[in-house]
Amino acid sequence: MMQLSPHSVELVGFVAAALTTSAFVPQLRRIVQLKSAREISLGTFSMYTVGVMLWFVYGASLHSVPMIVSNSLGLAVSIAILYFKVKYDRRGAKKELLG
Repeated sequence: MMQLSPHSVELVGFVAAALTTSAFVPQLRRIVQLKSAREISLGTFSMYTVGVMLWFVYGASLHSVPMIVSNSLGLAVSIAILYFKVKYDRRGAKKELLG
């Protein structure tokens, strides 16, 4: 098994955190541009959000800066996606009722 220095382990953690945290930013941008989140599953994304929140708590209990930073940013993006999912679904439902 490969041995990494503590500095290298932290660097790997930060790179992994940056990649996984930024993975949903394009999705959030597309939702805002289209004003639609029809393709997003509310149940799946709700579970994902709770999972990210629990990873944040876990990372905080370990005092792991990469886990704290990535999961707090990931949680913010995830909550934003859920917010727009609910907002745009309600707006779409009103249009269907009215029209």
